[in-house]
Amino acid sequence: MADIIFYHNPMSRGQIIRWMLEEVGAPYDTEILDYASTMKGDDYRSINPMMKVPAIVHNGRVVTECAAICAYLADVFPEAGLGPREDEKADYYRWLFFAAGPLEQAVTNNVAGFNAKEEQKRMFGYGSYDLAVNTLAGHLSSRDYVCGSRFTAADVYVGSAVLWGTQFGTLPKLDAFTAYGERVAEREAYKRGKDEDNQLIAEMQAAG
Repeated sequence: MADIIFYHNPMSRGQIIRWMLEEVGAPYDTEILDYASTMKGDDYRSINPMMKVPAIVHNGRVVTECAAICAYLADVFPEAGLGPREDEKADYYRWLFFAAGPLEQAVTNNVAGFNAKEEQKRMFGYGSYDLAVNTLAGHLSSRDYVCGSRFTAADVYVGSAVLWGTQFGTLPKLDAFTAYGERVAEREAYKRGKDEDNQLIAEMQAAG
């Protein structure tokens, strides 16, 4: 058994962690969970009481939440070179948590049809959908990756958000997003993970 167990459903945010695991290059075992049954079972509840994927167990320790898993894997596998250098830490942490916090909230609320009234905006960490989107686009328009010229674990998370959002229409296809998405999608680890998950999706759909 590998030191990492990856709890996953290919039709989920687990694709982010598949990509990150492929970037890290450490061996891992994958446990596929079904939304209607195994994800709600007692065995998995003991790992993640939220009953959602992804999660990893590394040497007996549980990590959940995609941004946290990306940061954790970069930390515990420093040889992969995905963690921030000293001069990259400000951008790395800022934009990793921006994407996991304000941007995620802005996108999901916008999809749900909720837009805060002017007097409510201070209650929400993102202010407005347009403000959150344009803030990230402004950062990415002046650099190749989140931290500048070098790909890091922050790009796995931010890149996944941009690729997914522009594909499914929850983010606009701004020039900055399109160019950035094209760069990160050329990563061999991204392609390997995507191929693996697409194969799993095809098998699940064929099985009904």
